[in-house]
Amino acid sequence: MFTIPNFLTLGNLITGTLGIISVINQDPKSAFFYIVISVLFDYADGFVARKLKMHSDIGKELDSLADMVSFGVLPGITMLYMMESVSNNVYLPYISLMIIGFSALRLAKFNIDERQSDTFYGLPTPANALFLTSLPHMNLELLENVYVLGAIAVVFSLLLVSEIKMFALKFKNFSFAQNKWKFLAILLSAVCLYLMGIAGIPLIILSYILFSIVSKFFAVDNK
Repeated sequence: MFTIPNFLTLGNLITGTLGIISVINQDPKSAFFYIVISVLFDYADGFVARKLKMHSDIGKELDSLADMVSFGVLPGITMLYMMESVSNNVYLPYISLMIIGFSALRLAKFNIDERQSDTFYGLPTPANALFLTSLPHMNLELLENVYVLGAIAVVFSLLLVSEIKMFALKFKNFSFAQNKWKFLAILLSAVCLYLMGIAGIPLIILSYILFSIVSKFFAVDNK
C-alpha cells in the first residue's frame, strides 16, 4: 500500500484538491497550474510503477480516484465559476457539472476498455482538464458569453465518452512516416506555447483532436 507510485498518486490527488480550493477562493487562473502539476504526478506514478515493477490493484483504483478529483472535479468547478461570473441565470451554469459526471464515465470506461493502450477512444481527461482550465487565460470576449461556455461544457463532456479514436503520444519508433501526425502535433504545440503561452493551450488541444480525426481518415485511405 505504502509504495512510491502510490505516494505520487496521492500527490496528484492533493494537487487537484488545492486547485479546487483556489477556484473556490475566486482564483480560477491558478487551476491550470495545479492541473499541470497533477499531470506530472500522474505521469510519474505510472513511470515509476513500471520501472520498479510495483503495479497493484490498489494503485490502479487510487489512480482513478485521484484523476477524478484533478481531471474531473477541478475542471468542472472551474467552468462553473466561469459561467456564474457571466450569467444572470441562477441555474444555467450548473450545466458545467456535466464535465464532472462524464469525466467519471470516461475514467470508468478507460479502466475496463482493453483497446486503449496505443490509442484512446474519446478525449483523455487530462487533455480535457488542460483545455478547460486554460480558458480563463484567454482574453476573448467570446468567453464572456454564458451560452458559449455552456456549449463548450456540453461538447467536451460528450468528447470524453465518444468513440473517436485519438492517438496517444507514445512512440514505438521515431519514423516520420509512421508518426507524422504526432510530430506535427508536437511541433504545433511548441509554436503555440512560444507565441501565445498558456493562452495557446486550447488551440493545442483542439489541434490534437483534429489531427487525431484526420489521421484516421488518412489511415483508411491508405489501406
